[in-house]
Amino acid sequence: MPIRLQKLIQQLAASRGGSWILLRVLPPIDRAVFRLSGNRHTLVSLLAGLPTLLLVSTGAKSGLPRTTPLVGIPRGEGYLLIGSNFGQTHHPAWVYNLRAHPSASLTRNGVTRAYTAREVRGAEREACWHEAVSFYAGYEAYRLRAGREIALFVFEPKP
Repeated sequence: MPIRLQKLIQQLAASRGGSWILLRVLPPIDRAVFRLSGNRHTLVSLLAGLPTLLLVSTGAKSGLPRTTPLVGIPRGEGYLLIGSNFGQTHHPAWVYNLRAHPSASLTRNGVTRAYTAREVRGAEREACWHEAVSFYAGYEAYRLRAGREIALFVFEPKP
């Protein structure tokens, strides 16, 4: 797909209207595309060119597995995940799940691995935020709209 079209789709996703629509329709579509592609792609990865993965966390209250397709920023053998929730005023559910149960699995390109999630704070958080915004500029638009500190998690592989 031409990079210009991917940039246009990313700009749409960062807009207030675009993110409102995507928040409501994208997760079930992404799950279906992920399943149909053998756990290799989501609609976001195909159209916007952003690397996506499938997070399986444990529900904070229920203790049940919760599956969420997300953009994952590669960092060595791990990932950086951003709890932007498309700029909503509240954190996505997976943030609360990871705060309660930091063990999770991520599936990327058909490979599933176990990880430990760690919420970053202070200077490390600032560095991770700059990394995230340089990766996808839409995160800054989400931050401005959200009016809250967006949670950032570093995922490190379990031995």
